[in-house]
Amino acid sequence: MSEATAGATVDRGRRTWLITSCAMGGAGAAAVAVPFVSTFQPSERAKAAGAPVEVDISGIQPGEKMVVEWRGKPVWILRRTPEQLAALETIEGQLADPKSERTNYPTPEYAKNRHRSIKPEYLVTVGICTHLGCSPGDKFTPGPQPSLPDDWKGGFLCACHGSTFDVAGRVFKNKPAPDNLEVPPHYYVSETTLLVGEEKQA
Repeated sequence: MSEATAGATVDRGRRTWLITSCAMGGAGAAAVAVPFVSTFQPSERAKAAGAPVEVDISGIQPGEKMVVEWRGKPVWILRRTPEQLAALETIEGQLADPKSERTNYPTPEYAKNRHRSIKPEYLVTVGICTHLGCSPGDKFTPGPQPSLPDDWKGGFLCACHGSTFDVAGRVFKNKPAPDNLEVPPHYYVSETTLLVGEEKQA
């Protein structure tokens, strides 16, 4: 084999080695980059830890409720009817804490009102009974029903131990639940978008 032929063989071998090394290095860099880029996305752990949840409420009709998850809890968004709102005033004498003054589950200042919300039409509350952590069921139809009083105006019933709440999440007197349903921090980003888990900054 001549010296020139031997040199060409070495050059081809070196070129092959360089191409292979670069390809492997590029693949390794890509493998490292994928987890790095993914760290910019909110993880399920971050969401469970309390990352805010943005909700489109444009499709909720009066009398309907939607449920989203925040911090591993169900958050109810109820669009109340005019009749449901009107009933809130008529039952205040039957409630244990009509003005949301108790502090075990502090109510944000913007929800310390009869309807316990920023906008009267919408209730935003954590759907967990303050007694033993069960999730109450919807009982929006007024009138006598099993486990409910004859003058029932609509609200929620915790079937576990019989606690009842009005459509503002306020607990009735002489029930096992000691407090009103929790109102989570929230605000309206727009007319149709709600952010649960964060309060609006001044």
